[in-house]
Amino acid sequence: KLDQSAQQPWLIDPNYAPSKSSLHRSKTAPAMATINEIRRSEETKPPSSRKPSVFFSQGILFLFLYLSLGVAMYSCTKDKFKATETHPVVDALYFCIVTMCTIGYGDITPDSAATKLFSITFVLVGFGFIDILLSGMVSYVLDLQESYLLKTIKNVNGGHSHDPRSYLVDVKKGRMRIRMKVGLALCVVVLCIGVGVGFMHFFEKLDWLDSFYLSVMSVTTVGYGDRAFTSLPGRVFASVWLLVSTLAVARAFLYLAEARVDKRHRRMEKWVLDQNLTVAQFLAADIDNNGFVSRSEFVVYKLKEMGKVSEMDILQICKQFDRLDSGNCGKITLADLIEK
Repeated sequence: KLDQSAQQPWLIDPNYAPSKSSLHRSKTAPAMATINEIRRSEETKPPSSRKPSVFFSQGILFLFLYLSLGVAMYSCTKDKFKATETHPVVDALYFCIVTMCTIGYGDITPDSAATKLFSITFVLVGFGFIDILLSGMVSYVLDLQESYLLKTIKNVNGGHSHDPRSYLVDVKKGRMRIRMKVGLALCVVVLCIGVGVGFMHFFEKLDWLDSFYLSVMSVTTVGYGDRAFTSLPGRVFASVWLLVSTLAVARAFLYLAEARVDKRHRRMEKWVLDQNLTVAQFLAADIDNNGFVSRSEFVVYKLKEMGKVSEMDILQICKQFDRLDSGNCGKITLADLIEK
């Protein structure tokens, strides 16, 4: 019987050159890691988010139900309201829109305990729930317009950086630049006010100054109450114009606020990136306290300084890393993923 070392010379000869293996990996059989990845991707699908079109359709539905309830309630108790009457349905719709937009002209007011309680409920529901849905509708329409604009810019000249249109649209990031949003916001404000001024002058028979005054007080939802819509065409117009203009102007002011915040953030980010590390900052950036700051530690520290990530975000990511690092070796290996 031969000795085992004689049968297997690679055990004792350090210069032993193994012969080429006749075993070949099948090109059709997937790797174990691939199988595991496919199985895991099927198990951990991201939570489904509702499409913007769903919010738009829901907003239309709830707006219809909200206004229908308000019109029905007002029509049944119209003798319990103090109002300059034009047409029962038009007055009811006008009252609902003015209430929902929180303008409060004061030309139609509840005059009984029941109608006051109804008005309280109507305001709270409209302010706390319907307005959120309507804001989602406005966002959907604006996002749709933005996507169409981006497609147009990409199709013309490919949206190159030397294209003047790139000053207004950031094609790489797939969004309008903040200056473009501010410009559109200001145009919307001017358009809404202009339409209101023209209608009030020619249909409500107000002079130009009073028309401009009432238009501004309406779209900004101030509504002092010294001026209001009194004619039938005026209230029909107001029922549509107030709903559109107040939401559009609110979105415009949000864009203006976003522009100010974005400018401040960019100035802060530039200041952080231009700063060199001090001794105190070096010690803060040295997360593992090994006496030097690695590239990853420097990136994390700068992101925290710029406000891109918070300490809580980093802790949650570290917890996820520790959960995947089953061997507690400070790294995630392929074996760790396969074992999961």
